[in-house]
Amino acid sequence: MYKQLSSGVKISITRSISTSFESYLASIGWDEEKFSMEDFVANWQKYFTENAAWFDKVPQDVLVSSEFHEEIAKKIDETIEKVLNEKPTKKQIDSIEKLQKQLGTSYTYGCKAEAAYIEQLLKEKLNNK
Repeated sequence: MYKQLSSGVKISITRSISTSFESYLASIGWDEEKFSMEDFVANWQKYFTENAAWFDKVPQDVLVSSEFHEEIAKKIDETIEKVLNEKPTKKQIDSIEKLQKQLGTSYTYGCKAEAAYIEQLLKEKLNNK
């Protein structure tokens, strides 16, 4: 069922998963111990019903189908894995190192999305000094 959707809808679904995943992780401070797949999925469902254009483009019979739900669960896993495995850019690393020297911090980060979160956090700390 998922494969039968237009490429634009599939791209939009993937984007909604990654956007809400990164937003959810930011809301818990990228703390692995606070992570709950159920909370993330609830967050994503709220996001796509309120904000995602793809939701209205998928027929209702597809949305309620167990096959579609299984395919979406697989897509969620694939998207999360991709987000967590994307390496930080050299620009992010350089910026974070510079900010950490200025602030005397030692945050660690493992992927591009987490680096973006840490970089923003450090910039806010610097602005609040």
